[in-house]
Amino acid sequence: MTAASLSRLRRTVPVRAAALCLLSFAAFWVAQRLAGVTMVDLMVYRAEGRAVLDGADLYALRATENDLPATYPPFAALLFTPLPLLGTGLMRTLATAGNLLLLLALALLTLRLVTGGRRPPRPLAWLGAPALAAVAVWSEPVWTTLRYGQINLLVTVLVLWDLRYLPGAGPARGRRWAGAGIGLATAMKLTPGLFVAFLLLAGVVAAVRGGAARPWLVLARNAVCWFLGATALAAAVLPRDSWQFWSGTFLAADRAGHPEQTANQSLRGLIARLLHTADPGLWWLAAALLAGAAGLAVAVLAGLRSRPAWAATACGMTALLVSPVSWSHHWVWSVPAAVLVLDEAVRAGGRWRRAGAAVLTGLFFTYALWWVPHGPERPELHQGPAEFALSALYPLAAVGFLVVAWRVALRSGADEAGAVPPAGQVPEQREPVAAERGRAGRQAVAKE
Repeated sequence: MTAASLSRLRRTVPVRAAALCLLSFAAFWVAQRLAGVTMVDLMVYRAEGRAVLDGADLYALRATENDLPATYPPFAALLFTPLPLLGTGLMRTLATAGNLLLLLALALLTLRLVTGGRRPPRPLAWLGAPALAAVAVWSEPVWTTLRYGQINLLVTVLVLWDLRYLPGAGPARGRRWAGAGIGLATAMKLTPGLFVAFLLLAGVVAAVRGGAARPWLVLARNAVCWFLGATALAAAVLPRDSWQFWSGTFLAADRAGHPEQTANQSLRGLIARLLHTADPGLWWLAAALLAGAAGLAVAVLAGLRSRPAWAATACGMTALLVSPVSWSHHWVWSVPAAVLVLDEAVRAGGRWRRAGAAVLTGLFFTYALWWVPHGPERPELHQGPAEFALSALYPLAAVGFLVVAWRVALRSGADEAGAVPPAGQVPEQREPVAAERGRAGRQAVAKE
């Protein structure tokens, strides 16, 4: 291949990848319009913004024909105040376009973590991120996120942006903002708060082992400060609503809907359908505690063994399992999870590994949970074995991912965060591979 043809290829590949992504997005946009999506959650956000502007009771409102309540912390309602100023059509268009851009950002951040925290090489960024987004947009969690006009992609991108600062995640600029993503995401939607617990646990374990605890603890501290700052701002602007939410409303999980609904893919929903009850009670609490402890243990192990992508996604999957309500559109963590298991299967080789990775990934494209009877008559309380299995796919996929993450972490090298050098020995400072290659190249040129 000549230099001219190689240069032409480098110019055309990004264009073709972008064209493929745009074509997929355009087809998706048409499919959503043909499906008659109403973006019902976006309409609720708009009603919350209007309630703030009008000084109305935020948590007494009921929006849309479905009488949906406000369920997020007051800080989220502050962010929704521009929505009532937009026309419905323009608001829906901007929300869809914004979510598609966030999906591209999620793809880029996923590739960054998978490549060890280093900025993806340009060919991978140009081709991999658009291709990943072009495929992921058709997965059920992403489809329903855009269908409802949800903020799940925004929350996930904020968390992943912060996790660039994890030890072992490579160099990242703007460390003064470290913790802002997790803190603000938690102030908008409480579930990301589990990442603070993950960071604290990793820091404590690293300290006990004599390793570097400070990076973990500083990131956790900053996230808490950002959360408290955002929550204090909301309390200053919305004192009545803040008091109402934090004095008990945030504990009322049933405000979001019945726990046994098929769309609720948390352990609470799974157990409610398994036991044919609307109140899984202590059974769910016990399962959530066990899953939370196991998931955090896997995340900490992966984090301390310099597997930041596996650590972050394990924590995200654990949060979805233990949350009282994890609607299917919350499961956009399936995007980095699928990339990780497929990458691991290709690296490790083996027919069964690749088949398992393909099955785990494919579960999020089947829409199988919607095959079972569901609706206001609450048929989920009377599911048979086959229906129960179809409505339990996401929790089962999460458990499968955690098992794979645990095995990957165990196979990893020595625990860098917990390793203690022998007395009097200075730890070796290794340069990034790219820097070493660059130096070798410069030395070769000098010799010539």
